[in-house]
Amino acid sequence: MPFPLFRTLPALLGGRLLQAPADAATEARHLLLDSRRVGLPAGAVFFALRGPSHDGHRYLPELYAQGVRLFVVEENAALPGGLGAYPGAGLLAVLSPLAALQALAAAHRAEFAGPVLAITGSNGKTIVKEWLAQLLSPDEDICRSPRSYNSQVGVPLSVWELNPVRHTLGIFEAGISEAGEMARLAAIIQPTEGLFTTFGTAHDAGFASPEQKLREKLQLFTGPQLQRLFYCADQAPVRSAVAELKIPGFTWTRQPEQPADLHFTLEAAAAGTTRLHAKYPAASLMSEFTLPFADEPSLENALHCLAVLLHRQVEPAEIQRRLLRLHPVAMRLEMKPGRHGSYLLDDTYNNDLAGLALALNALARQSRPGRRTLILSDVLESGLSRAELYARVAALLPAAGVSRLVGIGEEISQLKVETEELRGSTSAIGSIEAAGQLLTPNAQLLTEFYPSTEAFLAQLNPADFAQETILIKGARRFGFERIVAALQAQQHGTVLEVNLDALSHNLQHYRRQLRPGTKLMVMVKAFAYGAGSYEVASLLEFQRADYLAVAYADEGIALREAGISLPIMVMNAAPDSFDLLRRYRLEPEIYSFEMLDEYLATFESPASHFPLPTPRIHLKLDTGMRRLGFDEADLPALLARLRPHAAHLPVASLMTHLAAADEPAHDDFTQTQLSTFRRMAAAIEAALGHAVLKHALNSAGILRFPDAQFDMVRLGIGLYGVDASNTADPAALRPVSQLRTTISQIKTLPAGHTVGYGRRGQASSGERRIATLAIGYADGYDRRFGNGAGTVLIHGQPAPLVGSVCMDMCMVDVTDIPLARAGDVALVFGEGLPLPALAARIGTIAYELLTNVSERVKRVFVSE
Repeated sequence: MPFPLFRTLPALLGGRLLQAPADAATEARHLLLDSRRVGLPAGAVFFALRGPSHDGHRYLPELYAQGVRLFVVEENAALPGGLGAYPGAGLLAVLSPLAALQALAAAHRAEFAGPVLAITGSNGKTIVKEWLAQLLSPDEDICRSPRSYNSQVGVPLSVWELNPVRHTLGIFEAGISEAGEMARLAAIIQPTEGLFTTFGTAHDAGFASPEQKLREKLQLFTGPQLQRLFYCADQAPVRSAVAELKIPGFTWTRQPEQPADLHFTLEAAAAGTTRLHAKYPAASLMSEFTLPFADEPSLENALHCLAVLLHRQVEPAEIQRRLLRLHPVAMRLEMKPGRHGSYLLDDTYNNDLAGLALALNALARQSRPGRRTLILSDVLESGLSRAELYARVAALLPAAGVSRLVGIGEEISQLKVETEELRGSTSAIGSIEAAGQLLTPNAQLLTEFYPSTEAFLAQLNPADFAQETILIKGARRFGFERIVAALQAQQHGTVLEVNLDALSHNLQHYRRQLRPGTKLMVMVKAFAYGAGSYEVASLLEFQRADYLAVAYADEGIALREAGISLPIMVMNAAPDSFDLLRRYRLEPEIYSFEMLDEYLATFESPASHFPLPTPRIHLKLDTGMRRLGFDEADLPALLARLRPHAAHLPVASLMTHLAAADEPAHDDFTQTQLSTFRRMAAAIEAALGHAVLKHALNSAGILRFPDAQFDMVRLGIGLYGVDASNTADPAALRPVSQLRTTISQIKTLPAGHTVGYGRRGQASSGERRIATLAIGYADGYDRRFGNGAGTVLIHGQPAPLVGSVCMDMCMVDVTDIPLARAGDVALVFGEGLPLPALAARIGTIAYELLTNVSERVKRVFVSE
């Protein structure tokens, strides 16, 4: 429900009205936290949040230019351009814009009289939320958190979508990482029911003890309106804490002797399924169900959901029908190369307005040239009329740059039919406006419609989508994974999954180490350490990094051709590429007199005078690495070269490379390097007559030498989740990449028999089961992992390498993993198999394992 913000919020929060909007009745309809995600400016209210590495007040002019007219700012914050720069806008000053956001969401929640279920725990929150939404959707009109929006800002944004008129149930998840956070989330959600999933070690670092963390989590369920908390009584710490806090509970157990409201007994059934016996004494109920999976996390999540359904007295036969329709929840948007130069954003697990808006935001962030296309199914269970629903859909498209819409489904196709019928009537001008213009908010939007996915696939020619960036967004029942399969580039069973949310997390971790004003250069050389240059660069551009760095000019050219506009430094620019550098706005690192002379000759000759700016340069100073750069002994000659050109020579920065920033034993040497750099930089700046950017620190140096940040730092391997300094909190960085492959075949190897080249793999201790994996040294899997040096994880269990690593495959022993089958996934590195530990097994470093992953291995980029 929209709020007349500037009439209610000052009274609600005691805020100070700096300036009333031109329209005093202006209502807050959309809550906005990011200047890059404006969408609909009408009714958008921007909360200028401030954090360790960002300040929302900086973006007020940009937002005002985009049409935003409602702002909540921090008391006494400096407004860019002053108050007069925002005529007609409403500005409210409060002590904390975050607290204002949360209070507004709490007031909005208070307007809703129906039940609200809150979910927390260490694991499984998002899956349980999504499964409950699936299982309860036949009975309820549900508002739920989009994806894993469970933070201090995610929860208020989720609750804001609750419609008191339409929705009959709210389901929201809440996550915390430090003390005091849950009380604020509880005040926003105000749950009438709760569900606690599991209690584990996640976020232990933010609390004095596990017991404190548990009590903090349970603060979500201590409000007077709470009627019951669903939880597993087998978790003794949870059971004790719930009893101590006197929280009314509804419990389930898998232990025959454990008192609980529900008793579950599980037994293996057909492959991939589980038979479940449920005993519910209070309802005189004993039932048997079949669950469509057998892995322990899915079973645990399903039992939480089943407890809710049984308490609601849903008929067992109906529960069984719904359980069999449960499907895995792909909670992440995946980005992957498509055929004919296209690029796919795969978001096919559900389709509602909130999820569509998030997916369109991801599409808007793509900088690749070419048309942007949305393939969209019917938007289900919105509770809105078709006209209002698709009017909202249409309003979201321009901000994402969508120029082509493919609508699939009877509802969206019917809208097109109605439009054409109305256009034949001269008395239906208003109706045409209400229907025909919904999907054509501008004349540039191309539209086509199909009644079903099958109809679309029957006529699909992937070449028709060449060079496009395509968002594929559909509800599960439409089976849009078939569209993804038809449009994506061919692949084999090995995939490198790159988690862009983890990369963002790591970026912010390093940003928090920087002094205000220190710039950040990020290394995306070597295919972004194997992760994929364009996708990483695109995210860094969205996250407002200051510079990128690549090794060679062709890497920078590829980024420019993909639409990346950030400044790019080229570390090994050959003189014969200088003209290309100018054409693509790339900046060379100059490390020798020969390069400097060639640069000066190239850009000071009469033939070079054309209307493209001369590339800025980065002077590399060698203070001890002894690889590339000008030595201190070179200074007199270097200064003599620079002085005649000082007035017009575009020097962007001075830089050096630390030889041992990650090794405390060499800290004296590092300090000597830094002192030398300071002397050399001062002399060069004096010769140039002005200051330039200076940078020396790499990932390890950022953490170990905070006093040497100068004007900029260079972030490399740390961005990708590897702590080169060995000083960070182990939980501070998240692994970014997971390399996975599949089992091609499993064979039984009798005792004494061998497998692979050179007969190096031998079953010497009895009969063994040997699985062949679809990965080899041509994929970048090092041959040194052969003969037991390497291990993969299958079903979470280790499987050692057997025999030699081949070009396209390798073999592992799965004798002790009876569930292993052809087609199963094997984790090569990632969570559970950290890169540093694997690298140590073969005497190398994590850098090598990352950068060795071949470009023939498909990259899939995921984001929540």
